[in-house]
Amino acid sequence: MWKQGIVRPTDTPQVPATLDWNLWLGPARERPYHPAYAPHNWRGWWDYGTGALGDMGCHIIDHPVWALNLGAPTTVEARTTLDGSFIDQNKPNFDSFPIAAIITYEFPARGQLPSVKMTWYDGGLMPPTPSEMASGQRLPDNGVLYVGSKGKMYHSSHGGMPQLLPGTLLDQARSVPKTIERSPGHYEEWYQALKGGKRPVDNFDYAGPMTETVLLGVLSLRSPGNRLEWDSDQLKVKNAPELNQFVHKEYRAGWTL
Repeated sequence: MWKQGIVRPTDTPQVPATLDWNLWLGPARERPYHPAYAPHNWRGWWDYGTGALGDMGCHIIDHPVWALNLGAPTTVEARTTLDGSFIDQNKPNFDSFPIAAIITYEFPARGQLPSVKMTWYDGGLMPPTPSEMASGQRLPDNGVLYVGSKGKMYHSSHGGMPQLLPGTLLDQARSVPKTIERSPGHYEEWYQALKGGKRPVDNFDYAGPMTETVLLGVLSLRSPGNRLEWDSDQLKVKNAPELNQFVHKEYRAGWTL
């Protein structure tokens, strides 16, 4: 796991002979090479990555976004460690992402589907263990917990091994007909699409808006404690216009498109 909630290094070690540092930086702001950024830990820095949510969100919240047809959220609010402050001796640190965060999304009603609240936890923070779980059981470290009006369901990252709570719901679940076509796998879907076959389930029409939802949560980390109102059609924060500068990346000179 990469580190987050850390300050920018000040020493300037020599660039490895096998690395073109200027090319690695690409459109990001120029700064001296350091192994704290490359080759792996770039994920934890604002200039290079999107933190825990941006890295794992597409593997975890994909399932509720798809299954519940959530669409675009209307609001998002982040709470980070140390009472909403980024970690750097209780001062804001906008070089790296916070050590841990709780991010809450609100999605409006969709036709006959009710509104939904979705909460993301990272950095070791977890939702309360469901009361229906047996003593000694625990939720997976990476996964999703669905809380419904008649019960709960949880699964691990990438949708693995779904479990129902209470267990008495299992008989009802077994009686539900399997109407959703099973995927042959990411690679096979991609190959079939290239050959003019069926569109992949995670096509750009779906993956683009879903990624928007993930990155909106990342954006909320720049203003922890504030409930941001999102205009998906215009890709703008309505009540905090100062954050809109981060919706589109600023390219370094020589790397503009």
